[in-house]
Amino acid sequence: MPSIPLNALRLSPLRLALLGLLLFALPYSILLAHSYLTIDDNLDTELSIPYLLVRHGVAFNYDTKAVVPAIMNGLPRNALRSGLSPTIGLFALLPPWAAYLVHQALVRLLGLLGMYALLRREFLVEKRSSVLAAALALCWAVLPMYTIYGVSVLGQPALLLAFLGLRHGPARWWHWVLIVGFPLWSMFVFVGPFILAALGGWWLWDWGRTRRPNGRFLAGLVLLLVGYLVVEWRLFYSLLVAKQFVPHRLEFDMAQLTDMSLQAGLQSAAQFFLFGQYHASRFLRGAVLLAVVVAVVLAPAGQRAGRLRRFAPWLVALAGIALFSGFYPQLVALAQTRLPLLVAFNFGRFHFLTPLLWFLLLALALRCLPGRWQGAVLGLQLLIGLGMNPEWLNNLRELAGRPNPHEPNYTAYVAPALFRKVQQAIERQTGLAPAQYRVASLGLPPAVPQLNNFYTIDSYQNNYPLSYKHHFRPVIAGELAKSPDLRRYFDAWANRCYLFSAELGKNFRVGAAPPRVVQDFDFDAAAFRQLGGRYVLSAAQLATPARSGLRLAGVFEQPGAYWRIWLYEVTK
Repeated sequence: MPSIPLNALRLSPLRLALLGLLLFALPYSILLAHSYLTIDDNLDTELSIPYLLVRHGVAFNYDTKAVVPAIMNGLPRNALRSGLSPTIGLFALLPPWAAYLVHQALVRLLGLLGMYALLRREFLVEKRSSVLAAALALCWAVLPMYTIYGVSVLGQPALLLAFLGLRHGPARWWHWVLIVGFPLWSMFVFVGPFILAALGGWWLWDWGRTRRPNGRFLAGLVLLLVGYLVVEWRLFYSLLVAKQFVPHRLEFDMAQLTDMSLQAGLQSAAQFFLFGQYHASRFLRGAVLLAVVVAVVLAPAGQRAGRLRRFAPWLVALAGIALFSGFYPQLVALAQTRLPLLVAFNFGRFHFLTPLLWFLLLALALRCLPGRWQGAVLGLQLLIGLGMNPEWLNNLRELAGRPNPHEPNYTAYVAPALFRKVQQAIERQTGLAPAQYRVASLGLPPAVPQLNNFYTIDSYQNNYPLSYKHHFRPVIAGELAKSPDLRRYFDAWANRCYLFSAELGKNFRVGAAPPRVVQDFDFDAAAFRQLGGRYVLSAAQLATPARSGLRLAGVFEQPGAYWRIWLYEVTK
């Protein structure tokens, strides 16, 4: 690649990559609280958790009796994420939107630096490859990502670099620092067991090949395991020792939720192979496959077989993970009665390792390509990463003044001014502060009231007591009876412990426009009151609230807010 522009600008390739990441972050820096943040499985659940842990002072309270009072009448604190994380620290210092933006910037920065260091030390070590490494590191750092999970994915290159250092020797102090730091800023349930399994398998393979166990590598593996045990000890203790509660996950029924046909399994496997999974970064693998094909086709005739042999193990491993991930729900459905642990914990998350494997394969293929092809493939990968990053694209639309009407920005979605009006109206009518009553939501996620300091009896949680699910079900039993889909959704899963309406279906984002009216809301007000509920915050109007044991207490609007809120109070 030509070096004249770099010399003229007097910027190293790494600095240019950092400048590119800064440009990527620029829309967030301009929009601030009006930035669009990914909603599904993010703003509708993950941001409220660290916020409430900090707000209620239980981030580091691991007592088995500690609860978060604003969630589900006092969700056990140990059902939620660890407090030993930079994520919690940022939410303690900043409002949720600012904590998220700073957190994202740091995670992506560390991802870029980690990938660049890995490539320069292990894969693209030639001096002339610095531009290639920096460009590839930038492509890695801008991938669509759930950065609220910390360095679970983007930090994997740094962790791999540390273990490669231990494998080859000599061990450096920073190898150990990276290994200790990874559990602090990653999610064990998403990547911990799978990284440990992959590294453990690698260590065993080395031992079998060399007939000598690598003590440094094993020490690193033990340190990583101990790190996770320290960070997540309250989870292990509450579930395995204290047995604080029986998790609702034990009632997951994959047989009801899973299409058991061969075609469905193959389609899912193809999705995992070509696109990945959205929590672990969903992007088209087309640029990588193009680089591999071109590297083989352009190779001299005598070298094609060698290149195929070099790339084949990577593609076979990736295809194997995709097949396992695609058919895993069916395997669980078949074995869940014999092995309940398969239902309680998702052992199919090896796909969280595949984004890094694809990028390492891309690095190997790029080494075999001429300069023009390198630039074309990297440009294509950058376009794929940006073009499949809906959060970033929606922020460009916000900047252009053409926001997606179905994807509100943070301020419109959380709508603090609107929900402050609701709180003030309740206080005027009853004299009660939010901690003195409980609410549930219809047509909007409970995380929105939670971020506005309401106390909710409903929530979106990956782990909560099974007994609470059973106590909550009578409230919505009438609506579940109307819809087999919703009944299956709750009875066989129930991470979303929500108020449901068969007329709304799974629409948990009922905006102010167009207005929605629920004609018949079969709601058990007595069961709701027994749970402590007093108010329903509804994003849809109820045509006959009296038949549901409710009375209208107010209608609230706010310019710029995504929602119109009908406030209903229980009368029975």
